[in-house]
Amino acid sequence: MIQSFQNIPDLLRLSDPQQPVYCIYPHVYDESTKHFLHGFPGRVLYAVKANNHPAVIETLYAAGVRHFDCASIAEIELVSNLCADCTTYFMNPIRFTGDARSAQQQHRVRHFVIDDRSGLAPLIDEIDPKSSIIFARMAVSHESAQADLSAKFGAQPNEIPALLSAISNSGAEAALAFNVGSGVEDPLAYEYAIGVARDVLKKVPFKIRLLDIGGGFPKSYPGLPVPELDEYFSSTQNAAEELSLTDDGELLAEPGRALSAPGMSAITRVLLRKPDRIYINDGLYGIFWELRFKAHLQYPFRVFRNGQLLEGDTRTLRIFGPTCDSEDELPAALQLPVDIDVGDHIEFGNIGAYSLSGRSDFNGFYSDNIVSITDPHSRPP
Repeated sequence: MIQSFQNIPDLLRLSDPQQPVYCIYPHVYDESTKHFLHGFPGRVLYAVKANNHPAVIETLYAAGVRHFDCASIAEIELVSNLCADCTTYFMNPIRFTGDARSAQQQHRVRHFVIDDRSGLAPLIDEIDPKSSIIFARMAVSHESAQADLSAKFGAQPNEIPALLSAISNSGAEAALAFNVGSGVEDPLAYEYAIGVARDVLKKVPFKIRLLDIGGGFPKSYPGLPVPELDEYFSSTQNAAEELSLTDDGELLAEPGRALSAPGMSAITRVLLRKPDRIYINDGLYGIFWELRFKAHLQYPFRVFRNGQLLEGDTRTLRIFGPTCDSEDELPAALQLPVDIDVGDHIEFGNIGAYSLSGRSDFNGFYSDNIVSITDPHSRPP
């Protein structure tokens, strides 16, 4: 059990944390997760890579998530141990020898993926194809994505009909998957990608039941506004109506950021103040590691002193992490209170995605202090 506090001021007054604290807002996760589950026109798989902390997985499970997109046997084991009635999917074309066998025999995994004919035989050697569903992953990207996820995985569209037929001939159920990219800023990207899938499936001599449209559903950050998720759901629904799937056909999606980002914040402490900069107890080797890629440059924030909001005049300050690496600097300077000083705390919101799952203990700086914020009226910044 993780420790609980009613709100952030209570946390700061009662514990005055010296180390970074990562705060889960269960009610925020409940609202945002249910919105996605009810809005997306199909089956929702949480992409575990976005945040693999057990407390987050359990919180998403409590909000209704029952399907989990996993990239490794370790992620499958993690989810299976936390929620026995969940369905895990081994959705990585790259696997260690024996992992597919372990996934199926020990964790009842039925869903796998390949993106090349060379990957089919090794997979079939480890699983029972007649009880399995194998997705052929197609390469398709869109200019509105912050990262092209087809640069590493995916067969070209003209190769997909033969790959689907090979899967079907193996005795497994053949299905189709793609991932249009990470941080997709235009909902029409999904219409485009589903359109490519529609044209490809016209060349396949049988109908498929499952189409996995991947992740990429974005979150707004300061300086990076994106459309509301409902626009993505509507775009997907419109395009899916033109698909020719089996009568019981179904769309799948693999949101990571959209589910994990909203309900978590990070509490940091100011360690040193200089005229034009501050140094805090977390940085690019910790919770802020995703900012290295500069798809977005900052998170929403608020400042506390002695458990009270610190407001008033501001000035631009550079933010450095605690390590000895000179590159441990947040990519965007922030407008902070002019008198911010050692001992003050900064809470950064919307930080649940690609934060806990990638932090390191470089230079000995590492925190695993996870708490729950229970006041249903509390919100991250």
